[in-house]
Amino acid sequence: MLNSELLDILVCPETKQTLTVADAEVLDRVNQAVEGKSLVNQGGDRVKGRIEEGLVREDGKVLYPVKDDIPVMLLDEAIRLDTLP
Repeated sequence: MLNSELLDILVCPETKQTLTVADAEVLDRVNQAVEGKSLVNQGGDRVKGRIEEGLVREDGKVLYPVKDDIPVMLLDEAIRLDTLP
């Protein structure tokens, strides 16, 4: 689980919007797309593993995965939520 102090200072590297921890519904939608082998990140690579934790941009359009309690704040690794079914 992310440290709340870290979450307070993290922002989207693209838009500078604030981030919140992804809820179970968002993670379920993302992981359904992962399991269906249809999810690609913004860099164009297929997402292969389940996303257990993530940070959602304030506008709800982008998720940054968190791996081993470390937010991956790279634009190419971000996942567009507004393209999910």
